[in-house]
Amino acid sequence: MLNYIWAFMLMIGIIYGAFTGQMKAITDGALNSAGEAITLCITMLGVMALWSGLMEIARASGLIARMTFGLAPFITFMFPRIPREHKARDYISTNIIANILGLGWACTPAGLKAMEELSKLEKERTGRHQTLASKEMCTFLILNVSSLQLIPVNMIVYRTQYGSADATAIIMPAILATLFSTIIAIIYCKLMEKRPC
Repeated sequence: MLNYIWAFMLMIGIIYGAFTGQMKAITDGALNSAGEAITLCITMLGVMALWSGLMEIARASGLIARMTFGLAPFITFMFPRIPREHKARDYISTNIIANILGLGWACTPAGLKAMEELSKLEKERTGRHQTLASKEMCTFLILNVSSLQLIPVNMIVYRTQYGSADATAIIMPAILATLFSTIIAIIYCKLMEKRPC
């Protein structure tokens, strides 16, 4: 759907530019934006490599394992139907930790694995292949989207790339906004948990 929306917006812009004699401005804008996109991608690649590397160091040093252990009560509270030794808990914890640290790229593989394990768990419970998301899957997705972030790495990089005088000024507002969204997400998930499937 988004592809159609973007295509429609582009076509409207090009048609409007053609009718108003602004085709040179459209061409210049397209070329400049393409250059900026490449520069931004290279910058983001460096940041991604740095933070993903730090995540691997944290994992190898045992820091992630300790943080996962610390998150265990929260995971039990949010996902009471997942058995304590189930793999999904580890993947969910890793995903949450990566999100808290602002490592959106590093949390994606753990998120996908968590969904895979939750799907297997639901299949074991029901004895059939699931076509709908389970309550745990929905809860995990909502937590992942709301995700408390202590260091909004992406926004800092974007602000730096586009010449912000103080790129890190976003940190405190981002912490407050994501803390609020996470609290609302937790309340919503716990209310929905009581409803029948």
